Amino acid sequence: MKRILAGLGGIFLLAILGAGAWLWHPVGGHVPAAQLAAAAANYDAEIIRDAYGVPHVYGARDADAAFGLAYAHAEDDFETIQETVAAARGVLARYRGKDAAAVDYIASLLGVWDTVEARYEADVPSDVKAIAEGYVAGLNLFASEHPDLTWAGLAPFTPEDVVAGFIFKTPFFFGLDGTLLNLFGEDYTQSIALDPAGPKKAFLLGPRPASELGSNAFAVTPARSGDGVTRLLINSHQPLTGPVAWYEAQITSGEGLDITGGLFPGTPVILHGFNKHLGWANTVSAQDLTDTFVLTINPKNKNQYWLDGAWADFDVSHAQIKVKLLGPFAFPAKRAVKRSAHGPVIEGPTGTYAIRYAGMGEVRQLEQYYRLNRSEDINQFMAAMAMNALPSINYVYADKAGNIGFIHNAQYPDRDDTWDWSGDMPGDRSDVIWQGYRAWEEVPKLVNPESGFIYNANNTPFSATDGPDNLRAEDFPQSMGLQTNQTNRALRIIELTGDTDPVGVDRLLAIKFDNRYAAGSEADEVVKAVLAADWSGEPELAEAAALLASWDYGTDATSRTAALAGMTTTRAITERYTKIKAPPPETAFREAVAWLKANHGRIDPEWGEVNRLVRGTVSLPISGGPDTLRAVYPKAIRDDGELHMSAGDTWIALVEWDAEGHQAARVVSPFGSATLDEASPHYADQAALFAAGDWRTALLTKADVEADATRTYRPGKD
Repeated sequence: MKRILAGLGGIFLLAILGAGAWLWHPVGGHVPAAQLAAAAANYDAEIIRDAYGVPHVYGARDADAAFGLAYAHAEDDFETIQETVAAARGVLARYRGKDAAAVDYIASLLGVWDTVEARYEADVPSDVKAIAEGYVAGLNLFASEHPDLTWAGLAPFTPEDVVAGFIFKTPFFFGLDGTLLNLFGEDYTQSIALDPAGPKKAFLLGPRPASELGSNAFAVTPARSGDGVTRLLINSHQPLTGPVAWYEAQITSGEGLDITGGLFPGTPVILHGFNKHLGWANTVSAQDLTDTFVLTINPKNKNQYWLDGAWADFDVSHAQIKVKLLGPFAFPAKRAVKRSAHGPVIEGPTGTYAIRYAGMGEVRQLEQYYRLNRSEDINQFMAAMAMNALPSINYVYADKAGNIGFIHNAQYPDRDDTWDWSGDMPGDRSDVIWQGYRAWEEVPKLVNPESGFIYNANNTPFSATDGPDNLRAEDFPQSMGLQTNQTNRALRIIELTGDTDPVGVDRLLAIKFDNRYAAGSEADEVVKAVLAADWSGEPELAEAAALLASWDYGTDATSRTAALAGMTTTRAITERYTKIKAPPPETAFREAVAWLKANHGRIDPEWGEVNRLVRGTVSLPISGGPDTLRAVYPKAIRDDGELHMSAGDTWIALVEWDAEGHQAARVVSPFGSATLDEASPHYADQAALFAAGDWRTALLTKADVEADATRTYRPGKD
């Protein structure tokens, strides 16, 4: 018996050792500091932090400015920069655990590094490589100085990491993530398009992916402004923190780069903002830029699908995903990555699908943003846009010459217009697999409209001005999948404009900070449904219904009707973003009354008691709500009776050029430049300004920056 037990013990020990060896996947150590910092000797940047901690970066070359920008951003948010790099590399699960495994799989599914390896050397120009190289030299210098903050095994950062980050992120701005979630879901409903030349039948239709979260943008010509000033208002709606939260910076070089604006962690250029000559605002668009093809799988060979009358082989590779367990141990997951002639393949619970989407195989995103940063007039700007390397995103433009414009930008698939592309496509015929994109000349644009006023609030491109020359749907092929929706924000802009009166600065700001819901909006529909119900048998709810009936559709922080209305309507308004099914209006109303009573002891607290901007120990009342022009989105309905803003209005800028071309600008962010350091004076130093709808004056010249400086330094030199 002892020998048997000893034998079993030995087998058990071998099994433990074997399992340990199988799970032993250390991330690696830190590269020696001198090796990491070596490339920094090739760059020289001066960083000046102003009174709000915002970095103003100066260098002789654009690459020097990118080097300094990376270092400054790493000082404020190195953790998120590393997270974006790990996600694009497909190794995030090794650091974040099983919840990040899907991110790593998607990086493999979309072929991020296949694209980099195939196209980086040949298709990324040398000047673009130079700024990517300068940027990662700044990150590596910071990592060399802060090994305690650097994820083991992640550094050195490479210029390819920068390009890969753009490849990975940009498709999600037009909803590719929604398509993937649907296809991986249990309740996806196929809606297969019919051959337009064949017999007509009825097919079950399923819902389309959810639309965008939001953004606003406005441009006004000197003639419409009433005071001879051209104005651009930049007002993107993003999360307040995380990998797609705005970080403000100014970058200037001796080669002519001089631009202020917002960027995301891991990007060496401004994504939207303004230079001395021009500026642009981005809003997320929701064109139909993704096609789903329903595949028929060979019952005898799961690696084959039916195409053009024969079984075709999938291109099969494997994603190697290491999922963090404890210390140096990680679970080595392996999952097949399949591609068909259409594109990446998803094996979901309801079937096998292939997707084809705008941006597949594209590597020039950084180059296009760089060209936009360097543009000095409308012709150069349009030439940069004509690269057509960015798969989506609306552009609202203005310049010191008084030009304004709107571009419903996208890489529009060159689809056969005889087919209905609004549902799924048959995957068994190659003639419906589109190749390439429509020409830049076909992209919807509106430049210098008669009214002198342009706007976008994530709405249809056929409503972009309050004059007579809006774009018309009948002028564009249906296969382009252009938007037809109107958001509440767009409806309110229409209600607030439509005349020929000047849109001066006061009126423009009144529109931007408007916090009301429009007739015909989702909030309006919910309220009408609640008020149409008979509450006479329930006195408490009848009293609440009377209060709701008195609501003026506004969300001022001091309103005593907005809390009941907001809690009744918020889930219906945000359903398209959260994917959480909203309760029926009557149920939402009952729950709103109960929640307010339980947490506030009344149904009419001031909206600002509920609606809060919270950052560390700072907690402020804020006006606005979901899908209002003063956009405020809560992360959740909290158990403490508050809604904490987590997305919506973020970095905002008002840019002006007077008749002589002189520039002025106001800017504000919801928190501060110190993204992670709660002890920093800049962790929440803009919150009070932001909550009140106030501004900082943008510092545009080096003399102004130096006069306001709190710290000046040269990374790697001081």
